[in-house]
Amino acid sequence: MRRATRTQDQTAGAPMIDIKHVSKWYGPTQVLNDCTMSVSKGEVVVVCGPSGSGKSTLIKTVNGLEPFQEGEIIVDGISVGARDTNLPQLRARIGMVFQSFELFPHLSVTQNLVLAQVKVLGRGPSEAVARATALLKRVGLQAYQDRFPSQLSGGQQQRVAIARALAMDPIAMLFDEPTSALDPEMVNEVLDVIVDLASEGMTMMVVTHEMGFARKVADRVIFMDLGAIVEDTSSEEFFGDPEARTERAQQFLSKILHH
Repeated sequence: MRRATRTQDQTAGAPMIDIKHVSKWYGPTQVLNDCTMSVSKGEVVVVCGPSGSGKSTLIKTVNGLEPFQEGEIIVDGISVGARDTNLPQLRARIGMVFQSFELFPHLSVTQNLVLAQVKVLGRGPSEAVARATALLKRVGLQAYQDRFPSQLSGGQQQRVAIARALAMDPIAMLFDEPTSALDPEMVNEVLDVIVDLASEGMTMMVVTHEMGFARKVADRVIFMDLGAIVEDTSSEEFFGDPEARTERAQQFLSKILHH
């Protein structure tokens, strides 16, 4: 994988994603505890931590897939939790890639990329197909454009899912453990696509347990535990100076950094 190279001015300016004092409960159980963080335009923030720490829940609050009871989230000037916010419209502007690929099994690869462009963005079929073809070429899958998801490997399906999200011209991308469902040999082909997006200046939040990848791609690292943000620091500081981390972060790094 290539190290992403971003210029200083890509991470300057007002936050693209601004999370302020967000808390969430499932019944009596608090799963997010006063979380505050931001992501600037062009910045890549990796969210990591042990299982059950609230990583996936936090990233899903950004586009309203998970409601929250306290706090505020602003994405490109729009309040996610406001009653009058059009969440489907907002989600169309924020690409989301899940652990599972969520492709339509009865549609070809190209059709998977075209459908939302036509239905949500109102693009003409020919324009949508042209956009789909260009993106499939970008992720190295143009030769598979007429195949169905069941005819692809897991890594190929996840790259199609990324291309489908990009087809909507998102202002930011959210990745929730994008490689956790993949066989080990398929992981890098997906991570390479994300590294390329980072080098092109795409604003991203990435929940991942792939710490080698995180070290290459992240501008900042958010470390979570028990629903709270324990660390919010630069990638260089998080990985380069483990002795300065909190005890919980040191325990986490000692267990997974060698993988």
